[in-house]
Amino acid sequence: MRTLARDERVNLTEYATPMGHAPLRQILSRRLSEHGIEAGPQQILLTGSGTQAIDLLCRFLLTPGDTVLVDDPCYFNFLAQLRAHRVTVVGVPVTPNGPDLNAFADALIAHKPRLYITNTALHNPTGATLSPLTAHRLLKLAQAHDLLIIEDDIYADFEHNPAPRLAAFDGLDRVIHIGSFSKTLSAAIRCGFIAVRADWLAPLIDLKIATAFSHDPLSAEVLYHLLSGGHYRKHMADVRERLAHLRPRILKTLASLGIQPWHVPQAGMFVWCALPAGVDASELARQALTERVVLAPGNAFSLSQTAGGFMRVNIAQMQDNAVMDTLKRKLG
Repeated sequence: MRTLARDERVNLTEYATPMGHAPLRQILSRRLSEHGIEAGPQQILLTGSGTQAIDLLCRFLLTPGDTVLVDDPCYFNFLAQLRAHRVTVVGVPVTPNGPDLNAFADALIAHKPRLYITNTALHNPTGATLSPLTAHRLLKLAQAHDLLIIEDDIYADFEHNPAPRLAAFDGLDRVIHIGSFSKTLSAAIRCGFIAVRADWLAPLIDLKIATAFSHDPLSAEVLYHLLSGGHYRKHMADVRERLAHLRPRILKTLASLGIQPWHVPQAGMFVWCALPAGVDASELARQALTERVVLAPGNAFSLSQTAGGFMRVNIAQMQDNAVMDTLKRKLG
């Protein structure tokens, strides 16, 4: 930020252009190509965040009363956003390889949804990763039922071995790919992006101007500086190594308390864990809150409210002794 403040060529006090910082979009295009997603800079729209990207797409794609599929469990803010758009939300159970395809097919027939929103890589909250076979079958179902898909890929850079991307298989036809850097750099870096088919870009730009007018040019400049200088790759290599070292140690300690992973993720920070029999995650979270410890009970992520015995664990936060000490006292 000091470097940018001294650079007379950088203007941090004006509105950003409608599509966003052109050199950053070029870098994002190259990064997407590493995952097999062919999206030129002219197909990438910068947004204020991944959350704003989803909001814009919901405004563009949905009308009140439409039906949207989500994973069950899924990122809790998907549910909040969809309710704000006054649509019907239907959950599909998640497996370690992606959505349960039988349940997915049944939901398509029964509810005729317009849209499906998911994390294909390092799913939040389960840490699951889409398998190539599931991806192929999922796209065949989407095509047969005229389903659109938002692929939220904000955890991509935590991966050691990249998972298949729906947008790569689909060619950005019925799949819209979004991302951001708030989870990898800082929650204060408010810069996301949408990679979309070319004919949808102009109306999305109009919606962006109407609802947000612009986005944060400072975040875009900081992000461009970090991505173009190689700093970001070094940073993420260190983050991945630290998480890989931390994960087995945290899971071992949790196991000693009777907390078991539903699935051991390949990477990332989230693990979906089953609590000991008879322990209600919401009650455990309420008790922990009295000690100023915030837990993530399963039903906060579950549309069907069937995850009362589960909890999302952020292994990076588990380094705080207060969290583990609280769990030991409450479960001991």
